[in-house]
Amino acid sequence: MSIALPTLVTFIGYLLATLAIGFIAYRATDTLSDYILGGRQLGPAVTALSVGASDMSGWLLLGLPGAIYLSGASEVWIGVGLVLGAYINWLLVAPRLRKFTENANDSLTLPEFFENRFNDTSHLLRFISAITIIVFFTFYVSSGLVGGAILFEKVFGLEYTTALIIGAVVIVSYTFLGGFLAVSWTDFFQGCLMLVALILLPIVAINTLGGWESTNEILATANPDYANLFKDFSWLGFISLMAWGLGYFGQPHILSRFMAIRSTKDIPLSRNIAMAWMVLSLFGALAIGLVGLAYFVDAPLANPETVFLQLASAILNPWVAGVLIAAILSAIMSTIDSQLLVCSSVIVEDFYKHLVNRDASEKELVWLSRLSLAGIAVLATVIATNPESSVLDLVSYAWAGFGAAFGPTVLLALFWSKFNKFGAIAAIVSGAAVVVIWKQLSGGMFDLYEIVPGFIAAFAAGIVVSKFVDRDNEEPEKIFAKLNAE
Repeated sequence: MSIALPTLVTFIGYLLATLAIGFIAYRATDTLSDYILGGRQLGPAVTALSVGASDMSGWLLLGLPGAIYLSGASEVWIGVGLVLGAYINWLLVAPRLRKFTENANDSLTLPEFFENRFNDTSHLLRFISAITIIVFFTFYVSSGLVGGAILFEKVFGLEYTTALIIGAVVIVSYTFLGGFLAVSWTDFFQGCLMLVALILLPIVAINTLGGWESTNEILATANPDYANLFKDFSWLGFISLMAWGLGYFGQPHILSRFMAIRSTKDIPLSRNIAMAWMVLSLFGALAIGLVGLAYFVDAPLANPETVFLQLASAILNPWVAGVLIAAILSAIMSTIDSQLLVCSSVIVEDFYKHLVNRDASEKELVWLSRLSLAGIAVLATVIATNPESSVLDLVSYAWAGFGAAFGPTVLLALFWSKFNKFGAIAAIVSGAAVVVIWKQLSGGMFDLYEIVPGFIAAFAAGIVVSKFVDRDNEEPEKIFAKLNAE
């Protein structure tokens, strides 16, 4: 795919804008709380769109339209599961997590919250949860960098390694400088850009094809089952797609936004904005997949996941195409930057500050966070140097791993007073272990998405262990009662 100069200029302008945001955020970042959670002063709109952008990633503009292009509207069930999961997460988890984390000694990370919530003086729970986050996210980030590199490679004809380094440098630069504020502000603008792209492109494409009736006729000829929501239906497949929504309860980069919002009073407005953005974006992705099928009916795409790219380049002015192509990179960037920040936060807050140097100054902690972020990015980039690396296999269950390991743990910590640190450890370990083992098996019930058995196992382990291993749980119950009352 050849790229016109206007597209290149527009694209580079977008990248420079993200760096400018990073510099502005740098000037507003003084303390570790600023760097990790923006001083808990995130407004409702920024919170909402940064949650959406960091959640959806390139899947929304590449994966989902590609799946719909290939199989039709039946692939949209995963979107339904995500919408339900996201709404319940906003409704149940967001307000309590915001309140609990601030009142539990101003916990800045998920591992720190677990330690404070359960009065775990051994630091074992904090250590296990921190290690789980770092390991999963390092590989997750490397996979995202591979996606960004492939985009640069295909769009600009760059050599893979060069494309990988350019993408990594841009993402690390603004996150390194501005921390959480830079990530949240860029995610806000990236979320706006993604929504415009997902709405604008199908409208222009349908108009190019002569209107919806003409488009519908072409689709019916190309794939008579394109609108059949129950094509090749099976209960196992349906449950697997809907179960994606369970992952929301345990994603550290999403939960950190709930912890950072200015006030619990802002959550209802933020939730409404987030859900409206999500529903409109999913409809846009569905439309792009279907319209792409109609537009390329006489010249099918070799790679369905390029349908957004190919459609934008084919029907739009090069200047506009540049902006929309930037939307794809922004979708990838918005997830990677959040994951990098969570990793650096865990290294500094959960390891260095509490296990190495409790008297470290705020300036020292902020700069160590920046250096940790750069270190994780370098490691992830090294892992990503091979585009065919088996690391990519982790993407399929990283969401499930976090969802199963931390989802039940977060829910029980927020809603059950008798949940203790032994139950929390059991939930995290069993959830992650079941997901990893289940993924290696296939056939029959093992075709069920691994988050389902992982989530169930973690929930069961957390409840059973808490009931039967109850060693001096009086203090954690008092902490829960206090947090719940404030």
